[in-house]
Amino acid sequence: MSKTITVDVTGTLNYDIRITDGFQELTQLLKPFLSEKKKAAVITDSNVSGLYSENIEEAVRSLGNDCYTFVFDAGEENKDLDTVQDLYEFLIKNKFERRDILIALGGGVVGDLTGFAAATYLRGVDFIQIPTTLLAQTDSSIGGKTGVDFRGFKNMVGAFHQPRLVYMNMDTLKTLDNRQFLSGLGEVIKAALIKDFDFFEWIEASKEKISNRDNKTLEEMIYRACLIKRNVVENDPKEKGERALLNFGHTLGHAIEKCANFSYFHGECVVLGMKAALFMSKERGEISGKEYKRILDLFDCFGYTLSVSGLSKEEIISTARSDKKMEAGVIKFILLEKPGEAVIKKDVTEDEMSRALDEVLL
Repeated sequence: MSKTITVDVTGTLNYDIRITDGFQELTQLLKPFLSEKKKAAVITDSNVSGLYSENIEEAVRSLGNDCYTFVFDAGEENKDLDTVQDLYEFLIKNKFERRDILIALGGGVVGDLTGFAAATYLRGVDFIQIPTTLLAQTDSSIGGKTGVDFRGFKNMVGAFHQPRLVYMNMDTLKTLDNRQFLSGLGEVIKAALIKDFDFFEWIEASKEKISNRDNKTLEEMIYRACLIKRNVVENDPKEKGERALLNFGHTLGHAIEKCANFSYFHGECVVLGMKAALFMSKERGEISGKEYKRILDLFDCFGYTLSVSGLSKEEIISTARSDKKMEAGVIKFILLEKPGEAVIKKDVTEDEMSRALDEVLL
């Protein structure tokens, strides 16, 4: 069971997304990037290090290359410039040159931070993504958006820097708890809602197998989600237009995430943000009440929390206005024109946001 998707971004080298079981193929796929005397640094966090670092180190060393491992404390709160500085120091002390390569092993936090370090260390070194969560496999590892949080503001410092390879070992999903799995599934459903309603209907029909983490079903789901992300990234590599559609649910979702002090997973907040955006789409007459309920019913079937308490509506709106998605003082909101077709809106009012948040705040 293996699938390959090639990403062709104008102005950069093509790279492959490999979806497979196990790490057996990794050595062969690393070989083109590790010629004689090149060094590799595995960048990972404290949750993942003990699970998979040894596999990656063995793959690198079997090719005759030196391998170093940098581990930082797991958690969104450590995706910041302080950790990046620690990584820079690690690379400098181990004499990493521009010809060497970084390997991101972990979820979205590890991938984003490693990609940013790769984009900026010595003005740019190559890196490889080995995502170990469903969210990272279907979203953040693809497309070259890298970044870190700055003083609590999510992904405010970053760069576009495409990986040279994305290697997805589906076996890593077996170690995810249910909340982590659902966090990633939220991004999968998002992709279906903005670009492919047939895929949404497939998710509906496959929900039992997805919940049971049937391998064949997950492979197909990940493959289809990655195809959507690949197509959007190829059309708009630096988010000048269409790629902004991938932010469906993220405008208020990011604000909720920050206002809750990152106590909820990213995908959980995106689902809350999608509920709010779906409500706005319904109120504007773009989707029907029946369609709105159908989508929320799917979230409910998977067991998502669709309402949260203890957060200030005013603080969420204020935080959303500080988001990087602002343009000339106006928030770019992603709404649905119909299920499977998203659009960029720049006329969402504060009153609309307020009424939408009434649907998600207790």
